[in-house]
Amino acid sequence: MLFTDRADAGHRLAESLGHLQGDEPVVLGLPRGGVPVAFEVARALGAPLDVIVVRKLGVPYQRELGFGAIGEGGVRVISDDIVRRGRLDQADLTSVEHAEAAELTRQAERFRAGRRRLDLAGRTAIVVDDGIATGATAAAACEVVRAQGAARVVLAVPVAPPDAAERLRGSTDEFVCLSTPFAFSAVGEWYRDFSQTPDDEVVSLLAQAAAGPEAAAGAPDGTGARTVAAPDPAETEPAEETDVAEEVAIDAAGVRLTGDLAVPAGALAVVMFAHGSGSSRHSPRNRLVAAALNEAGLGTLLFDLLTPAEEAHRSNVFDTETLAERLADATGWLRGRFAGPIGYFGASTGAAAALRAAAAPGADIAAVVSRGGRPDLAGPLLPGVRAPTLLIVGGNDPVVIELNREAEAALRAETRLEIVPGATHLFEERGALQQVADLARDWFVSHLVTPARP
Repeated sequence: MLFTDRADAGHRLAESLGHLQGDEPVVLGLPRGGVPVAFEVARALGAPLDVIVVRKLGVPYQRELGFGAIGEGGVRVISDDIVRRGRLDQADLTSVEHAEAAELTRQAERFRAGRRRLDLAGRTAIVVDDGIATGATAAAACEVVRAQGAARVVLAVPVAPPDAAERLRGSTDEFVCLSTPFAFSAVGEWYRDFSQTPDDEVVSLLAQAAAGPEAAAGAPDGTGARTVAAPDPAETEPAEETDVAEEVAIDAAGVRLTGDLAVPAGALAVVMFAHGSGSSRHSPRNRLVAAALNEAGLGTLLFDLLTPAEEAHRSNVFDTETLAERLADATGWLRGRFAGPIGYFGASTGAAAALRAAAAPGADIAAVVSRGGRPDLAGPLLPGVRAPTLLIVGGNDPVVIELNREAEAALRAETRLEIVPGATHLFEERGALQQVADLARDWFVSHLVTPARP
């Protein structure tokens, strides 16, 4: 099931929650992406909307492993088992909780803009997110909601992997999920538009919901007038693109691919981008990284590995063999225009395509960087990769961390695994994507520009 955007997901999710309307529920959206979905659910059910702010408490030396969570009202949910196995002392617990409590308070005040938190005592609470990856945050939110007094806790999401869905069914009173695809890599691959949800949009939607139905009326599509203040460019948009960018047409095995080539004056190397499933050359995440590389004097080529018609068939985005062949053909095209070293930057399934292409005989790729990649999809070809490879994974993306650790062990070339603390699969957290850009820039400059030592 493919959703147009979060509003579309909310409309469809509301249809499956109609049986709860008579319970007079409270709808709670997980920030940030869950709030646009929850807004549509609350509007359809005629229910009040609030945000559920939860902060996971991560083990100090392994942030992706949570030993508990905190919520508003002083609610603490602690796993004594993890505290015991992690040999955490009171100083560890206090330090982590103090830091997360400060961020929780800041977020709650920012999102509600002075309004009070809705009382959940004795109510049916519907916790809504835009999708589930591992389910850790959603599970923590449900525990916090129950601790805040909710009589019945319902978790509702548009999409989730089967294993996470099975776990969550046992930890809530009711679990509603529209799709549990077997071939699941990331939530964003099931949306045509999965652009980031800025804080200002969350604030606006909560304010509209609090003002009543009249505030949500009047928009042509009936979804409400969502006039949102411009987001912080540093959070959602890449830096200004270099003025040497040009749109190019690339012939890859008889298929015409469109790309954007930027080669700053004096550039000694070019990095080719292989985007992940559900994305394109217009991805703001990849463009932010590309801008950082351009500023460092490196050229970049962002292009679409699939045609628009091919992208409509979801199976194509996991055909990493075909994607790698096209990347290799595009590399040949680029070598006809540029004589310097070439590197690959791959994201999600695009990282598997990059590693496959780099492993091909005679590939001569100088460096590879993988962001939130699925190197497992490159399988037995990993030992054949000769390019120095940097694997970047979010600290809160445990499944992908394990996949990348296995890849690190399989790769024979120079390899490094970097884990960005607190980041999830799409690196949406404040400052996380900039860390990716900095790591990628340093890796490429070191291996594409700086001469190797004899």
